[in-house]
Amino acid sequence: MHTPFFPSFRARFAACGLRSVNTLRQWTVAQLDQRLRDLLPAQLLASEDEGPHSRERIYSLRLTLECFLWQVLQCNTSCREVVRQVQALFGLANRSPVDEGNSAYVQARHRLPRDRFDQLLRATAQAADRRTGQEGALQGRPVKVADGSGCQLPDTAANQRRFPQPPTQKRGCGFPVLRFVALFSLASGAILDVVWDTLSHHDLKLFWRLWESLRAGDILLGDRAWGEYLTLAGLPLRGVDVVARVHQRRKVDFRKGRRLGHQDRLFQWKKGPNVPPYLTTETWATIPERVTVRVIRFTAAIRGHRARRITLVTTLLDPELYPATELIALYARRWNLELCFRDLKTTLGMEQLRCKSPAMVEKELLAFMVAHNLVRCLMAEAAALHGAPLDRLSFKGSLDALRQFSIAIPQGRNRKSRQRLWADLLKTLARDLVPRRPGRREPRALKRRPKPYPLLTQPRHRYKEILHRCRYRKGHKRNLRTLN
Repeated sequence: MHTPFFPSFRARFAACGLRSVNTLRQWTVAQLDQRLRDLLPAQLLASEDEGPHSRERIYSLRLTLECFLWQVLQCNTSCREVVRQVQALFGLANRSPVDEGNSAYVQARHRLPRDRFDQLLRATAQAADRRTGQEGALQGRPVKVADGSGCQLPDTAANQRRFPQPPTQKRGCGFPVLRFVALFSLASGAILDVVWDTLSHHDLKLFWRLWESLRAGDILLGDRAWGEYLTLAGLPLRGVDVVARVHQRRKVDFRKGRRLGHQDRLFQWKKGPNVPPYLTTETWATIPERVTVRVIRFTAAIRGHRARRITLVTTLLDPELYPATELIALYARRWNLELCFRDLKTTLGMEQLRCKSPAMVEKELLAFMVAHNLVRCLMAEAAALHGAPLDRLSFKGSLDALRQFSIAIPQGRNRKSRQRLWADLLKTLARDLVPRRPGRREPRALKRRPKPYPLLTQPRHRYKEILHRCRYRKGHKRNLRTLN
């Protein structure tokens, strides 16, 4: 805090400001005792000495960040509800009244620096991995999983320019789509890093920007998209090994290659003549002309389904250090990370973002992933404390418990009471296990029928609505005559 015109009042003003901030922190939204505060480093929530976040405001940098995360944890609720929460907390603390409009909060979110979200994402992911330990490691090496997905954005002109809608949809009848690729930790399920771009960018093109996030000694686990030559030949140069499913265009003949075991072979793959469109010719020239890979084939028997033959490719060539059974079990764990996308998009509501500008869309995406990591940190701490299997802890149950205990913990009379509530929260998370249901069928089909409204096939200002239109024959008038 700088007072260039009144230097003698600096100490007094600074002390008043500190007391004001400390009082406010006791009633901030999404405040969960000192333990959750440790997950968000204080230096990342502190205001700047000068610049956009140096003034003392109602919506300070810390309060705005915590309100944003609380908004996401409430399944992406409205900005108006956040303002009502702040109003209630300020009134409870006998503070000055807060304007009932949400303009101040919206402007404060716009002022949030983007780099703070990136640092918070990395900090929360590291905190989750520390609480998990070496649970998801393979021979002491950390395993990271890469996968891609997408989400819809509000149909605004700015979003359409930055993230255009699919070209198969008519203009004015679709929504902008953002494609992203996330790097997960297999141990904790936390998101380590993420990149995004338009729908026209392939996952491999986005993943190329994530290579810097991988460290020597890591093992990358992926699906078919990552079983191609560039990933298998380029990442080992950085000390990163790969376990993925063979690309669908690659034909493997097990009558050839060096035999390591049953359905386990070593092959020499050659470099193709075509340069990937996202690489320069100089970078492509640094990729080796040949690469030795290990290919493993096994049959997955699923109750109630036809047996499926799956072929894996890996750069882990030592069959004694990395047996085929361990690699098959490792690939089977990749499905748990698919469920993380369900937690993000369905449980937290990230499938449809709500911000109307590209800059705020990027911050909202990162805020969702920081909130996801916070829940993962609590789940990892509960699993480590009570000896529960982390992969069976319910994310939805953890989120529900976090919401309710976040109301009760700040109201504890003393520190001992708050610590007891925190212990109860962790015990609740550890007991809320997802039951094992081997052979259970979960078809991707909707049971609830949609309402009989026609689809919007033209822009809204040109669409001509047909009154009383019904697509279901059972609702036609001639079928209702027998009821009279």
